[in-house]
Parts: sequence; C-alpha cells; structure tokens
Amino acid sequence: MSAEYSTAILNVIAGLGMFLYGMKLMGDGLQKVAGDKMRGILETLTKTRFSALIVGIIFTGVIQSSNAATVMVVSFVNAGLMNLSQAIGVIFGANIGTTVTGQLLSLDMSKYAPVILLVGVIMVMFMQHPMVKKFGEVIVGFGILFIGMGTMSSAVGIVKDAPLVTSTLGQLSNPFLCVFFGFAVTSILQSSSATVGILIALCGQGVVDIHHVFFMILGCNIGACISAVLTSLSGNKMAKRAACLHLSFNVLGSVLMFIVLVLGSNGVEHLLHIMTEHTCTQPDQMVNGVNVFLQREVANTHTMFKVVQVAVFFFLSPLLIKLSYILIPGEDQEEEAASTAPELAYIGGHNVYNPTTAVPTGICEIVRMGNIAQENMEKAMDALLHKDENLIAEVYQTEITIDYLNTEITNYLVQINTLSLPVADRKMLGGLFHVVNDIERIGDHAENIADFAKTCIDQELTFSEEAVQELKDMLDDTCEILSLALNMFSHNSEEHLQEILDLENEIDDMERQLQNNHIVRLTSDKCQAHAGMIFTDVVSGLERIADHSTNIAFSILKDDPEADKNQEHIEEVLG
Repeated sequence: MSAEYSTAILNVIAGLGMFLYGMKLMGDGLQKVAGDKMRGILETLTKTRFSALIVGIIFTGVIQSSNAATVMVVSFVNAGLMNLSQAIGVIFGANIGTTVTGQLLSLDMSKYAPVILLVGVIMVMFMQHPMVKKFGEVIVGFGILFIGMGTMSSAVGIVKDAPLVTSTLGQLSNPFLCVFFGFAVTSILQSSSATVGILIALCGQGVVDIHHVFFMILGCNIGACISAVLTSLSGNKMAKRAACLHLSFNVLGSVLMFIVLVLGSNGVEHLLHIMTEHTCTQPDQMVNGVNVFLQREVANTHTMFKVVQVAVFFFLSPLLIKLSYILIPGEDQEEEAASTAPELAYIGGHNVYNPTTAVPTGICEIVRMGNIAQENMEKAMDALLHKDENLIAEVYQTEITIDYLNTEITNYLVQINTLSLPVADRKMLGGLFHVVNDIERIGDHAENIADFAKTCIDQELTFSEEAVQELKDMLDDTCEILSLALNMFSHNSEEHLQEILDLENEIDDMERQLQNNHIVRLTSDKCQAHAGMIFTDVVSGLERIADHSTNIAFSILKDDPEADKNQEHIEEVLG
C-alpha cells in the first residue's frame, strides 16, 4: 500500500474519531443544558400515544440521540414512571427524531465548522454563566463533528480506489451482508446517527452504491436497539418489555422495508430521487469532489424509512405490547419479597452510564429504601407491643437489607458524580447523600426498638395500657410524617410541606408530654422502672425518626439550609 493511501487511512481514522467525539460532546452538552427539562416533559406530556410520539420526536431531535431517549424510556418504565403504552409512543418518536442528525450531516457545513468551533471555545473559556458554558460545549461538539466529517470525507475520496477497499466493499453487494454491515457498525459505535454519518461520507465519495445504503440503513435500525436492550438487563420485567418493544418495532420495521426494497427497489429509489431534488438544486450536484445530492439522498432515505415504519406500526402498537408480554412472560416478584431481599431494584448495571436518568433512577432506589425502613419501623413497634420474637428476627434481617442498600446507593451516587449530569441534577446530588443517611438512621432506630422488644421478652417486662396507647398514637403520627416526607421527596413537590411542619411540632410536643406522663406513672408506681426506661427511649427514638423524616422532606427545597453543605458532603464521601 502506498504512502498516500496510508496517510489517507490515518486521516479517515482521525476524522472518524473527531466525528464521534464531536457527536458525544454535543449530545452530552445538550443533556446537561436541557436534559432535566426534557425529562420532565417526558414524564408529564406522554399521556396519550400520539402526544408521546410528538414528545419523542422533539426530545430526540433536541438531544440528538435516540439511544439516550430509548434508554431513558427503559429506565422510566423500570421505575414505574411510565407505562408501556406511553413508552412505545416515545420510542416511535425517537426513531423519527434521530433522523434530524443525518439531515444536518448531509448539509455542506464543513467550511463553517472552524468558525462554529471558535465561537464555542470562546463561550466555554470566557463566559462565566454555567448554562452559557454548557451551551458552548454543545457548539464545540457541533464544530468538531463537522470538522471530523469533512476530514473523513476528504480522506475517503483518496482511499476509495485502494485495492483493499474496493475488494472489501465489493463483497457488500448482497443485501443480507449490507444489513449485517449496518447492524455491526451501529452495535459497535452504539449510535445509528454515527453510522448514517459514515454512510453519508462513503456515498458522497462514490465508495458505496446508494442501493446498498438502503439495506445498510435497515441494519442501523436494528443495531440501534443494543443500548436499550443492555440497559434493560438489570431492570425488571416491565423494563425488559420496553426494550423488547423497541427491538421488535425496529426488527419488524426493517423486515417490512427489506421486503419492499427487494420487490420494488427501483420504485423506492425513484421516489427518493424525486424527494431529494426538492432539497438540491440539481441531480448529481458536486461540491469539492463530493456528490452532495447523494449525501442528501442518504439522509432522506433514513428519514423516509423511519416515517414509513412509524406510520405502519403506530396503530398496531397494542399488538406490539402484547408481543412483548409473550416474549417476556411472567410477573415481577411480589413487593413484600422484594422489600426483604438484599438486592437492588432500580440501579446498577448499565443504568449508571446514562446521565439523564442517573439521578431519577437513584431517587427511585432511595424511595424504595425509605419504604423498607418505614415498614421495618412499624414491624419493630409491633414486635415491642405484642412481644413477637418472629417479628424481631424479621426486623434484624431487614436491617441487613437497609445497610446493603445504604452502601450500594452511596457507591452509586459517587459513581454518577463523575458523569456529565444535567445542571439541575448535579445540584440535587449532595442532598441525596443526606437522604440516604437519614433513611439509614431510621433503620437503626427500628433495630434499636427491636432490641428493646427482645429485652422486654427476656425480662418479662410489660407496659401499662395507657403507655401502650400513647406509643400507638405516636407511632401513627411518625408513620404519617415519614410517608408524607417520602411522597414529597419522590415527587419533588412541596405539596405536603405545611402538613409535615405541623406534624413535626405535634410530635415534639407529644414527646415532651409522654415523657411527663411517664414520670407521673413512675412516681405513682403504675409501671416497672426498667419498662419505663425503655418507654422513654422508644419515645425519643420515634421523635428522632420524625426529625429524619423532616430532613428528607427539606432535601428538595431550593432554600434548604443544608443545600450549601451538599457539595462539601460529596467531597467528604469521595474521601
């Protein structure tokens, strides 16, 4: 191979590297700038399949990544924030929205790329506002992407006549091999947009025939499902069904288009030719040796295939949902069993690698930990009041689960702290460490109550009827404030704030009153001294649980007095 070809191949590799890095930088930047807002739109504006379709198109068009959109959908389904009917609508929209990237890549913007890059660099280096800096990263990525595209395209024009290249691409005349090529490249790059960008460069230089590109794009459709499938592996059955919806839609859609191409490729090519003529001034338009018309035709092919697939399967989505239940049969474990098993329900696996869903997924696991801690507290009080040794054993076993979740969630939060999180999510991160710590302390108080229950059984201690009723009343208020706090935290809503504040004051007053009542009973010889000591400790423990509950509720407030300490806490955890 000549030195010219060797240099050109290195330029192809360099251009591809810049292209992929620019795409990643642009996508990450867009998720930082708009990820939390778009995520909120996904949660609230996907009530119908049609609205979910529109949201999916807009969302994916904005963040320039169907992988990020579908992975987010799988994570939401796994967390119970979205049902399959909503999910399939967003998946349909994401398949159309991802074609926006291909349309941008088909435009001749490489000559403007250095200016775009310079503007982005100025914004990143000299602007002080964090959001402006993040948007500058998007522009830098945009510039690098097109510089890489131009470098790759120019180098491809040199190597296209190399014997190794012509012999290799000559093997791709078989439609099945073309599909496999598109699937393999997309699976490796984890981005159908990147593969389409490569096809645009190859086709523009005449390296591959447009007819073969049709089948390669079908392979891209299937390869684009890999990220969602991998993410679902660590999720529940509903998450796996969401990934199955994405995979079955893309596979069946590709099979449909494959049949259409085999039976009428000339008609499809003619239709695409007519469509492209409206976006190019003349057929076979050449710019610096690049066939811009063919580049536009590749992008239009990608868009048309996606639109046709969605149009065909949109009204068949109930059948796709039924198919997902057939392919992923059975039900998830019962909630009770899940609550006592020392395992994670929402985080772990590939979920940690998705910045836009990392924090919401962590919040779901934290809320689950909170529910387990609340259930354990109630169980410990039942064991104390009814002297049930079986319940005591269950409390100790569940405490192992709570300690496990505390460790794993904390490790998870440390890991996602290194990701390019949306700005709003990064501000929340420190508060999540505090919430996990508060829940773990609630679990410790439940264990302490179980210890008291064991002491009462071993030493045959009893409480007076009045003391038992007082403990029940305080337990009811404590359970209520903890439930309201977890609800407020999980929904990021201040709806129950005043109720929580009122309950906190009420529990503080109750704690003082019950301590006074205990002194009266003790001096009147109405209770045993040792039982009385346990009573006061339990009352104090319930009051502290209420304090931790209030901390959990306050963690979502923008003016939370603990907010300034959040970043310090992250640094402390990181060591």
